[in-house]
Amino acid sequence: MVKIKLMGLNETEKFGQRLGNLLQGGDVLSLTGDLGAGKTTLTKSIGIGLEVKDYITSPTFTLINEYKGRVWVYHFDVYRLEDEMDLLDLGYEDYFYSNGVTIVEWGDKIEDILPEDRINIRIEKGKELDERIITLDGEGDRYRQIVKELNIN
Repeated sequence: MVKIKLMGLNETEKFGQRLGNLLQGGDVLSLTGDLGAGKTTLTKSIGIGLEVKDYITSPTFTLINEYKGRVWVYHFDVYRLEDEMDLLDLGYEDYFYSNGVTIVEWGDKIEDILPEDRINIRIEKGKELDERIITLDGEGDRYRQIVKELNIN
């Protein structure tokens, strides 16, 4: 587990872009944190790192948005889901096990169906107004490789 303290929107965006630059097809990110902590903001900057040209918005009511970048980016927001069964109709496995990058906001709500090999990112508001604490956790080679390449031990 790795904790990173970010001060202000600029540092959050730089971190997201750096992370996005490292991601590759097949990577799955699970984002958690309180409302307003910055999950969508982080997703937008990850998208920039993945060379997405479209404006990234939260798919709160549509459940999933797809973006073309260096690889396809599948952005889920499962906040309004009653349970994991609601994802069956979407064919979620086609996204989770694709050659794209899948980002799931509120991933803790569907943890049982997320792939084991994923990167968990928790975003918390810090003590200061613009402070964010990012906690990275995960399993598998990709998680270890990402942490190593981010140069955060």
